[in-house]
Formats: sequence, structure tokens, C-alpha cells
Amino acid sequence: MSFAFFRRFFYTTTPQAMSAAKTKAQSIIDENAVAVFSKSYCPYCSASKKLLDSLGAKYYLLELDQASDGGAIQDALQEISGQRTVPNIFINKKHIGGNSDLQAKSGELKGLLTEAGAL
Repeated sequence: MSFAFFRRFFYTTTPQAMSAAKTKAQSIIDENAVAVFSKSYCPYCSASKKLLDSLGAKYYLLELDQASDGGAIQDALQEISGQRTVPNIFINKKHIGGNSDLQAKSGELKGLLTEAGAL
């Protein structure tokens, strides 16, 4: 049996919590030029933050493992973006993907960040 099975069995988000989390996640995405949903211990998240920092990007960061509603927000992000893993990155309200997606865009990243007003 997979971890996902146990997670779904033991951790369920109520419809009210899911709705609140989805509203919160969408607000963060809509109100920030760059939004990074991360976990503090994740090496891929660290690599993404390091790349953004190296360019001087201004971004909103939410560490899901440190937020009381982090699990519900991660569930909501899966509904919003189709991606459950972290980092989950949005630039100019557009879903970029995870670390490998961000790294693959490194050549055009400065332009995307400038266009979004994050530099």
C-alpha cells in the first residue's frame, strides 16, 4: 500500500477547510507577482528559492510544513495546478511547475520576472 493511500485514509480535509484553503491559495497566487509554495526541509524547494534569490526576485513564500493549514493548501494546489509536489511555483498568475521546470526556464526567467514586476 502506498503512502498516498494512508494519507487519504488518515488525513481528510473537510469541504469547508478545502474551500477556505483553495480561496487562500488562489488569493496568494492572484495577489503576488511570484508565489512559491514550499516545504522548509525540501532540497528542491531550496534550489528554487536559491535561483530566485540569485536573480533578486521578490516572491511570496509559504512554507506548507510550517502553516497550520498547509496540508489543506497542498490539497487545494493540486486542484488548482494539477501538481501536488513542492515546490509549486507561480509567476504572474501562471503555473510554472516545480524546481526542474523553474531551472529549465533559467534562460528566460529574468524576462518572466521583469514582466511580472518581481525584479
